[in-house]
Order: sequence, then C-alpha cells, then structure tokens
Amino acid sequence: MIDLYTSATPNGWKASITLEELGLPYEVKALDISTNVQKEDWFLKINPNGRIPAIVDHDNDDFAVFESGALMMYLAEKTGKLMPTDIKGRSLVIQWLMFQMGGIGPMMGQANVFYRYFPEKIQPAIDRYQNESARLFGVLDRQLENNEYLAGDYSIADIANFSWVRIYEWSGVDISPFKNLIRWLENISKRPAVIAGLNVPYNLEERMKAQKDTEEKFKENARKMLVGKDG
Repeated sequence: MIDLYTSATPNGWKASITLEELGLPYEVKALDISTNVQKEDWFLKINPNGRIPAIVDHDNDDFAVFESGALMMYLAEKTGKLMPTDIKGRSLVIQWLMFQMGGIGPMMGQANVFYRYFPEKIQPAIDRYQNESARLFGVLDRQLENNEYLAGDYSIADIANFSWVRIYEWSGVDISPFKNLIRWLENISKRPAVIAGLNVPYNLEERMKAQKDTEEKFKENARKMLVGKDG
C-alpha cells in the first residue's frame, strides 16, 4: 500500500493520475496546505522541503519519495510502465518531464501568482509570465504536430505536462492558436484514470462551482502563503 500526501493542485494531480494509471493501491492523505500543515515536523520527515505531493511506499520498507517528478519516475520504474526501459526512450520521457518541471510549472506558477493572487496588478510581471507560458505551449504544440504524445507512447511526461497545461485559463493564457495542444489535452482528459486522478482528493472545479466563495477563499489562502515566512 502507498500513502499519498496531496492536495488539489497540478503537482498533486501528477501523483494521483500516475497512481491511477498504474493501478497501484493507495490511500489518500489530504493536506490543507493553507494551514501550513505541510511545514509540521511530522511531514518534514517525509518531505524535507515541506511541499506536496509525497508518498510513503509501505511495500518497500516505508520508503518516502518527495518531488513530484521524482515520485512519478519512482512509480513508473517500480511497475515498469509509463516510461521505456531503453536508454533513448527513457531519456526522451525524462527530457519532457524536466521541461514541465523546469519550464511549464514555474512559469505558469508565476503567472498564477501575478495574474490571480498578488494583491497588486503588476502588468509587466503578468505579461512576462503569461508570454513565457504561451511560448512553452508553442514548444509543446510543435512537438505534438506529428506525435500523438510527447515522447512516443503515453507516459509520465504527458501526465506531468497535462496536469499543469489544463489550468491555462487560471493562468490567463490563450491556447486557441495551439491546435495540436488542444487535441492532446482533449484526448488525455478522456482517459478514465485521468478523470479519477483529477478527483483526488476532491474535484476542485465542482467545489468552486458549488460554493461561490470558494474561488475567493482559494485566492486568499494563496495570498497568505505568498506573504508567509515559507513563501
């Protein structure tokens, strides 16, 4: 059994979708990150960086794995699925996984901060991160022009990038010019394991629709974390 410590965020979805796609049994340990529970000593023993997601694999001597990309690689290699074993195929998947971790995630994350969360509207910062996110979307779009998936067969690289790109509206980025990217998003979003993984620990979109004040609370909690000592 695997314990998954997570929240309804793109990085959290990376982990839950991967677990669902691999069919691994896991128990959800939902963390309300707005309360800074992820900074408590008990969790820092699992993830010294105090972030979600993280897992504890009880089938492997209670082995803890943090950092979403490393977590995905661990699970793929544990099962022999979602990542090739040959050196070139494995490298291609890792390259596109690192593309998400070093580019898509940080740039969209900063777009979210300045477009949605920051109390002041600093337009040059908003433009900077939205434009860079759009540039990276263009890189994905070109890769997908003649490829169904990013690195050969469907892999953790697709899961990682999908989990972030799907929230493009939240970052205020227009994806209408990227037809290949749109096709890829639509195809992946229909996968049963993806649908299940996006509902862990709950369906964020449905909760926001049901509770009119949820979006404002979400943004307020994000603002609190931005000005807090942990950033």
